[in-house]
Amino acid sequence: MSKYDEIRQAAYEANMQLPKLGLVLFTFGNVSAVDRQEGVFAIKPSGVPYEDLSPDNMVIVDFESTIVEGSLRPSSDTKTHAVLYKHWEHIGGIVHTHSTYATAWAQSQRDIPIYGTTHADYLATDIPCAPPMSDEMIEGNYEYQTGFQILNCFQERGISPKEVEMMLVGNHAPFTWGKTAAKAVHNSAVLETVAQMALLTEQINPQAPRLKDALINKHYLRKHGPDSYYGQS
Repeated sequence: MSKYDEIRQAAYEANMQLPKLGLVLFTFGNVSAVDRQEGVFAIKPSGVPYEDLSPDNMVIVDFESTIVEGSLRPSSDTKTHAVLYKHWEHIGGIVHTHSTYATAWAQSQRDIPIYGTTHADYLATDIPCAPPMSDEMIEGNYEYQTGFQILNCFQERGISPKEVEMMLVGNHAPFTWGKTAAKAVHNSAVLETVAQMALLTEQINPQAPRLKDALINKHYLRKHGPDSYYGQS
């Protein structure tokens, strides 16, 4: 028994959802789950196929990306996760994938416009795409700087990571987060679906207008507003 068993299990279960949901291929992608009290998180080991994963081989690291417990090398994206956990104290899980449609938008360096009510059920804004990383950041500590690429985008745009739990990293791929690792996976699946719908919308009608404000507000607030009525109480 280890005091990290709970986050190891949460990280394992969340990682195993990625291939089931069609969000990863081969060893692409990773999920982490945090223990705020201990100041550590569990994350997928680098390059290990999903079918070979187990709760025991999730790696425990601290917010400086130092291995605390585990015999395997953690995900190559560990430093990005660590930066986000350190700066956004409300989040409990992070997902990074290279899912097809969300990554295509990231490679196009475009925000995903809010075209329909499916998007508005989760966000009242476009899904942001951070600008491509500068040469100076690339030449530095790349994965560490990716975390700041995300943070800087939110700060510069005045976006709250509590309200927008997903984004695209320009020329790279999507990141999502949530109160739990499971919620972060949920957000990753939503992002991929919305990205696919937005692409199809533009193919069908290249002049498709953004969703009007009245519908954005109605759909977002009925799920997330003070008087929300979606689901069961």
